[in-house]
Amino acid sequence: MSDPQAPSDPVLLGTVGGAHGIKGEVRVKSFTQDPEDLGAYGPLFDGTGRRFTVQSARVQKNVVVVRFAEVKDRNAAERLNGTDLFVDRSALPDEEDDEFYQADLVGLVARTTDGTVIGEVVAFHDFGAGDILEIAPDGGASVMIPFTETAVPEVDLDLGFILVEPVAAGLSGAVEAREGEGDEDGETEDKPTEA
Repeated sequence: MSDPQAPSDPVLLGTVGGAHGIKGEVRVKSFTQDPEDLGAYGPLFDGTGRRFTVQSARVQKNVVVVRFAEVKDRNAAERLNGTDLFVDRSALPDEEDDEFYQADLVGLVARTTDGTVIGEVVAFHDFGAGDILEIAPDGGASVMIPFTETAVPEVDLDLGFILVEPVAAGLSGAVEAREGEGDEDGETEDKPTEA
């Protein structure tokens, strides 16, 4: 049964990994600036509106080990594997100038520095090497680009777009830049080697 206080404007704060130990603790990948702040914004909710109250949280390697009041044993903890945890946007602190939440970027139009529209930002990913933006074009497969200041030099929430530098984002120019010198046909000169 869903909680009447479930978020109407949900923001993802973490994702449950697996169970930890036998007393109902779980490993959570936290998306908060300080991983232990997972419960600092009030109760968390899953996508169906179920409430989870953080009783304790401690960092262990690259995850947070969390004990929820509602999870009493390992079996219940194992059933949470893969569960996304949300809070309502209103529970989060206001962002400063030039700051934003990742959720604010989903839905923005991505265009290159020459004005070409790439597509729409559909998701954020972090596979361990930094933030990655997933952009879906109108047709075809989505593309992934690094979310760095070099690859994405401008974010304009008011106008609803992000600016992408195609070479820094790995969308174009990478092959030409690595190949070095060449003639106008794109072929490289044969250089004599010393014997």
